[in-house]
Amino acid sequence: MTRTRQHYGLTLGILTLGTTAYALQQTMVVPALTAFEQDLDASTTWVTWVLTGFLLSAAVLTPILGKLGDRYGKERLLVVSLGIFMLGCIGCALAPDIWTLIGARIVSGAGGAVFPLSFGIIRDEFPADKVKVGIGLLSAVFGIGGGFGLVVSGVIVDNASWRWMFVVGAAVTAVAMVLVHRFVPESPVRSSGGIDVPGAILFSVMLTTLLLGLSQGESWGWTSPAVLALFVGSALSAITWVLFELHVDEPLIDMRVLADRPVLLTNTTALIAGFAMFGSYVLVPRFVEAPGDLPAGIASELGYGFGASATTTGLYLLPGSVLMLFAGPIAGILGRRVGSKWPLAIGMVLVALSAAGLATLHGEPWNIVLAMAGLSVGVAFSFAAMAALITEAVEATETGIATGINTVMRTVGGVIGAQVGAALLTADTVAGTEVPAESAYVSAFAIAAVSASVAAVIAVLVTPIRRRGLRGVASASPPFVRPEEGRG
Repeated sequence: MTRTRQHYGLTLGILTLGTTAYALQQTMVVPALTAFEQDLDASTTWVTWVLTGFLLSAAVLTPILGKLGDRYGKERLLVVSLGIFMLGCIGCALAPDIWTLIGARIVSGAGGAVFPLSFGIIRDEFPADKVKVGIGLLSAVFGIGGGFGLVVSGVIVDNASWRWMFVVGAAVTAVAMVLVHRFVPESPVRSSGGIDVPGAILFSVMLTTLLLGLSQGESWGWTSPAVLALFVGSALSAITWVLFELHVDEPLIDMRVLADRPVLLTNTTALIAGFAMFGSYVLVPRFVEAPGDLPAGIASELGYGFGASATTTGLYLLPGSVLMLFAGPIAGILGRRVGSKWPLAIGMVLVALSAAGLATLHGEPWNIVLAMAGLSVGVAFSFAAMAALITEAVEATETGIATGINTVMRTVGGVIGAQVGAALLTADTVAGTEVPAESAYVSAFAIAAVSASVAAVIAVLVTPIRRRGLRGVASASPPFVRPEEGRG
């Protein structure tokens, strides 16, 4: 029996709830890292794997689950992804030791697929004039979660057990999963053929070795045999994967699609955007929390920081997170009128100006709040435009895997940005200490500003393919009732 198709507004609300549940969990653990060390008797090295394991799992599983959604149904795989994510959250809440916590976070990484699957559902289900606005809202949620996650977790860590973070995550995810299953219709757009298992394995090895090397380079040593071996293994896996995909009948992703100018340039911009954005999001909390936990003598020499608590740190990011809620849909409306490459370019310009502002003006709390508000709006514009450009450039049957790859590019850029920032803070310290100097933060923010400026130039060069886009949805889909024709 065919399920009644609901109005697109209800579908969008449910998808927003599901993506929010995942987005919050990206950063919620950051204020709790010290609590993990104390409560689970873990070392700092292993505690960082609570972040690293989640990151690796999400990067690998996001495009693969997106591909499965293209093949077997996006609504079905969205329920599966949310279900696995919920189990991971429950495992984290009950974790008796650091090993269980890390394992549960790796399981939770499957939730990353909610974004490409949701983008695909929007493209397949929404009327053409609503697609970019819907994608814009969900793209903004991806960034909003970063700020709100820190706010919520800061309050929980300061006033209750860290386990409540995961209880809240599991509860919200459970509600979203039930609503998706009950109200979100299954997409009529499916890809044909089987699943490229060897390609998926090679892709997983390539990403895992690359991200592991990037994540652990600072602690293991960039020239250590282990890190060099990971990078060599990633390069060899990448070459083998590309050659294999070019000659297999049903590839995990068509290399010709990745080589198309709009897809290639959009993914390049995503890599740089992740670098510029993630570095700032990681560094700003450390900046505002100094010198609260430093000896008085050292603290007086820093010349920066406001001694913020975990809760207060989240409040520095809260105004920007609220603005993102509106910026994403606005970017979608602008993209519908003038083309999505322009909100992408505008977004990267805003990120560049905001990062430059952090580098030059950071002596008062309002400086940080204003700069992060501008950066957040820029991120919302950029993320919304990237997803729209990708969905326009690929066939409807490739939406899940293509937007998943774009998400991976942002992730890789974010890891690189975080590592560059960490390296700068380690290399430039207050004399006789290991405390980062003010100039280290200035250098990191300046690099983010320059890289975002480069991304803005690349964005202007993106030229959408006219033969693809939203018209492809109608030709690829069997007939069904559109929302404006009386859904719900």
